[in-house]
Amino acid sequence: MRVIVLRGSGKHFSAGAAIGEGGQPRRAIGDVCALIDAVPKPTVAVVQGACIGGALALASCCDVMVASRDASFSIPEVRLGFAPGPLIGVFMRAIGYRALRRYLLSGERFSAEDAHRLGLVQQLCDTQALESAADELIDQLLLGAPGAAATAKRVLLKQAPAMPSAEELKAMQTAFEAMAQSDEASEGRAAFKEKRKPHWYPPR
Repeated sequence: MRVIVLRGSGKHFSAGAAIGEGGQPRRAIGDVCALIDAVPKPTVAVVQGACIGGALALASCCDVMVASRDASFSIPEVRLGFAPGPLIGVFMRAIGYRALRRYLLSGERFSAEDAHRLGLVQQLCDTQALESAADELIDQLLLGAPGAAATAKRVLLKQAPAMPSAEELKAMQTAFEAMAQSDEASEGRAAFKEKRKPHWYPPR
């Protein structure tokens, strides 16, 4: 195995957890992000359509992201009544502290063009050209010697802002799971399912 490619099958990369169907936010995703981040092989996220929440965290841990111009992104957890605690560090490394303050607190969607401007997406292309763009990128990565690539990633990761330790991830995950059972989270899921504004939205 030389290159790992993360992609969705269908119209969207991933529209997020099945909150509207009564599901709970997926657990231990921080651990999966840490594994993707540390794997010594080059990793590529190929994104089309919606890339939401935990799926955005997974894609953000890849070395390179290529996206179609119709892709959209969001970190919507606050709109559902909880915060993506274990994933905040992942998002901050991907888009930076200042941009994260906006998108983490608003939960709004942002476009592929915005993601490219923020450095989250390295390459944009038309939807019909996504596969050929991904193939070309993979071909470029295959020109690198595998041992050299693994060493380069290892050295680079030592210079990058640190991912939370296993103990820190565990503590954040515990807090996250408690928050996901809160009254705000229950109301957020209900509002999402019923396609209405949550009760905390003030009259305007």
